[in-house]
Amino acid sequence: MRLSKERVRHISESVAARLQQEGQLTIVGDRKAFVEQIDHAIIEELSVEDRLNAEVRQMLKAYEQDIERGQVDFQRMFTMVKTKLARERGIIL
Repeated sequence: MRLSKERVRHISESVAARLQQEGQLTIVGDRKAFVEQIDHAIIEELSVEDRLNAEVRQMLKAYEQDIERGQVDFQRMFTMVKTKLARERGIIL
């Protein structure tokens, strides 16, 4: 994940505060629980790309020898496969 938990919390607090200020929502229950739910949603969304990266790395292990021999550019292949999978799955990166 590219953002620290502290940064995610800061973003969540900011989102909650802004939604309240703009009158977009009224928090009836525990504000902390609400912010934690936003945290969870952000972390879950960010982990989609982490899982995709892990899947692409796993797929490219089949070409490990070609990559080591310089016959395949790992970074280029990684980007191509990741982009293709993201497009097929409707993932916005």
